Amino acid sequence: MLTKTQTVDGAAIKKAIETRDGKMLSSFYAEDALVRVIDRNNPPSKPREIRGRAAITTFWDDICSRAMTHKVDTTIADGDSLAFTQACAYPDGTKVFCAAMLELKNGRIARQTVVQAWDE
Repeated sequence: MLTKTQTVDGAAIKKAIETRDGKMLSSFYAEDALVRVIDRNNPPSKPREIRGRAAITTFWDDICSRAMTHKVDTTIADGDSLAFTQACAYPDGTKVFCAAMLELKNGRIARQTVVQAWDE
């Protein structure tokens, strides 16, 4: 099965995240992409690593299925690098903040590092 891919840029990231479109988000990644997540449960010495578009699709499907809002606040692009910040909120008022740095190759996300913190 072929998966349609789409070139990633700040506007596309913002649209996909804010509309919780996991399929669109997944289309931004290279087949062999790596997403690293650093947070309370996954410290810098042992980040969570999600490898390959199939696993990244599962990751985004989970996040986008949650009843929560997402707002991309700031996006900065420089050559083959893209960074953004994101504020999220669950219906119970719990907030999550995320900063992400993306390394692009041939218009696709090759590597992404996510640092996130949430209300406890």
